[in-house]
Amino acid sequence: MYQHLQPVNKVAQDAAMYDLLANYYKYLDPQKHIYYYHLHFMCMQQLCQMQEYGFRNSVNPTQGRAPAKVRVLHASPDAPKVDIYVNGNKTFENITYYQISPYLDVPAGSYRVEVYPTGQTTNPVLSENVEVRPGRNYTVAAAGQLADLQLVSIMDTTNIPRNKAKVRFWHLSPNAPAVDIAVQGGDVLFSNVSFTEAVKYLEVDPGRVTLEVRVAGTNDVVLTLRDINLAANEAYTITAFGLVDGTPRLEALILQP
Repeated sequence: MYQHLQPVNKVAQDAAMYDLLANYYKYLDPQKHIYYYHLHFMCMQQLCQMQEYGFRNSVNPTQGRAPAKVRVLHASPDAPKVDIYVNGNKTFENITYYQISPYLDVPAGSYRVEVYPTGQTTNPVLSENVEVRPGRNYTVAAAGQLADLQLVSIMDTTNIPRNKAKVRFWHLSPNAPAVDIAVQGGDVLFSNVSFTEAVKYLEVDPGRVTLEVRVAGTNDVVLTLRDINLAANEAYTITAFGLVDGTPRLEALILQP
């Protein structure tokens, strides 16, 4: 009956109203009696569902209400410093290329994110909606070159097996081809990763490793990441930034978690 969850008092008021109408038309108009009785019945079903939901949350008060954590990353190689507005409110300011903000706790839901050159409040260079779920962590990147800027959102893990590490790769270099990520002298870990794509986390043993970023399907190395320390009980997102044969140059930023 309701497309979105309504306040309990609104549903209860509707149920009472439909009950009165159903009784009023009981002998005057049987068709209207059945119509309003059916609406009353649907409202009562909705109230029962709400009551059950409220009981579940009273047993586990954090269920459904835990905030999301969101941070933003400036990954556009030719964009200026930016201010970021969320639902019309300035939330982050003076974010520079290669900079990542701290996590911000926000209620779960949908948010309008607008990106402006620092100090400006008209003609955003980017305006998109971002959806976040309760109890989850997100990194939202402004990615691509300024003429084709876009928001790219990924979910960050908080679940790491004991005495293991987790690692993944995020491709944010706008002019780089699809790539493979391989252990130097060893196996390919992630294959054919294209621009804006973040692969799933891979669980690995902790230790030091040198990784190569190669043009997908070849042995042509475009970036070498030397002596990365993957510590136990930690998660890492290896993020490719910058431009191939351009300025700023292609390089990697390792994000945690």
